Amino acid sequence: MSCPLPDKIVLAAESLAPGHGGICRVARLMAKVLVGARDRCAVWGISLSDSRPADLGLPIRTCSGSRWRFAEEVWKAGFCHRYFLYDFVGMARAHPRWLRRPFATFIHGVEVWEMARRDRVAWARRAALLLANSAYTRDRADRLHGGLKQAKVCWLATEEDEEPAEAADSTGPPTVMILGRIDPQLWKGHRELIEAWPRVVEAVPEARLLIVGTGQGAAQTQAMAAASPANRHIDFAGFVPDDRMADRWRSASVFAMPGVMEGFGLVYIEAMRQGVPVVASIHDAAPEINIDGVTGFNVDLTRPSDLADRLIDLLRNPRAAGALGAAGRRRWREHFCFSAFRDRFLGYLRSWIG
Repeated sequence: MSCPLPDKIVLAAESLAPGHGGICRVARLMAKVLVGARDRCAVWGISLSDSRPADLGLPIRTCSGSRWRFAEEVWKAGFCHRYFLYDFVGMARAHPRWLRRPFATFIHGVEVWEMARRDRVAWARRAALLLANSAYTRDRADRLHGGLKQAKVCWLATEEDEEPAEAADSTGPPTVMILGRIDPQLWKGHRELIEAWPRVVEAVPEARLLIVGTGQGAAQTQAMAAASPANRHIDFAGFVPDDRMADRWRSASVFAMPGVMEGFGLVYIEAMRQGVPVVASIHDAAPEINIDGVTGFNVDLTRPSDLADRLIDLLRNPRAAGALGAAGRRRWREHFCFSAFRDRFLGYLRSWIG
């Protein structure tokens, strides 16, 4: 098989469909940027998990979850395309080294941290353009494994440039929301919030804790909540599709996800877009995204009272919480809206491709 080698780009991703989690959102961000820049290059997509093309305005080969088919499509594309982009380094392992095509890939956090597989770290080192979702992700990976300091920091973004049309609902009870997959290996802060909640309710009797999402740890988390003295003040919404999240965001007084495993935290910037103050932790990338005392607070989980104290302060002082939320929205508009990502990402692509 042979054909001319125009300046074509292949975007090979786990999924390009909406609603498939954080890394897939990164793939969609890249796809939207590339579609908008097609005056300079042709773009072709390959998607592992999808069974039908996503509505992104570019041709996409779907592989219905078959890794063999995904690898085959990547290899075939290598004969006709010059540059390859991967949404994360696990996908880059399918890259055809024997064709000597340069590739770029993102690193996101846990896949290149303490429990990283050797092959993933090796492929990250081979990238012609290595992008990290945060300086924290890059620096932690480099300290652990070496050879990754060359990664360029490319903060992520929402897919939108527009602010939400509807304002927050001030008539409901003061509500703290956590949104994310419930998995004990991801440590997003569900346990810490449930443990802090009796003290929060003691200080703010009408307060509600809203847990949105599901996962392998859902049953264990529900049992923990049921055993809490504040169980009547804890609500589980389960999985909520993106197109039905607007009401949940409108009801949230505070967004809290005090975890220890975030390499960036897309949901933090969605909270900022919504004008909701963020409570995160000091133990991962959150302080790089959520500015303590400006857009919310980053708590020290080794000090058990820190989380409850911050939540109580915000729920008791809606004016102060509103000011933090407004500052978060300004930060989102400056750094984390789609056009901000587009400019960052295209800058790196242009310096790489020329």
